[in-house]
Amino acid sequence: MVNLHRACAEGRVPATIGVVAASRECPGCDRARELALPVEVLSGVLDEASFLRLLTQHDIDLVVLAGFLKLVPVPPGWVGRVLNIHPALLPAFGGKGLYGKRVHEAVLASGVRESGCTVHVADAIYDHGPIVLQRRCPVLPGDTPETLAARVFEQELEAYPEAVRLVIERGFAWSTDRA
Repeated sequence: MVNLHRACAEGRVPATIGVVAASRECPGCDRARELALPVEVLSGVLDEASFLRLLTQHDIDLVVLAGFLKLVPVPPGWVGRVLNIHPALLPAFGGKGLYGKRVHEAVLASGVRESGCTVHVADAIYDHGPIVLQRRCPVLPGDTPETLAARVFEQELEAYPEAVRLVIERGFAWSTDRA
């Protein structure tokens, strides 16, 4: 969120952040408040009507998920306008329960030589939907989940602003067919 805010402020992404929503109070909420961004905590089950009300209330055009661990119900008219970032190269190492350290542990256990991150259009399935872009990095001998996570995070910092810019430039017209 801080990275996207910076990219918007620097003009690399032609947007502003209208609201920061979280499923619970967290350090991200504190950081958003420090940046004078409105914050909404959406505890409990997030239903489609509540989500749509939040988007309408804050005049949102594009939803950018970053660490929101609940499945977000994509309302009608919002298909193709909800993005998510995942710390692996989807479709591998994705799905319910695969987030954070768990993803990097799975990557290391698999023996693959490359990891990275994926920005994709969110739909009704965890870590599914058309891929907007991916950035890659090597898996190095001796990597731990933490060292790999740090290298993947460097890629995420580049990937998300770039993907948001691409989606905005295309007029939110990202295909909803699996890429």
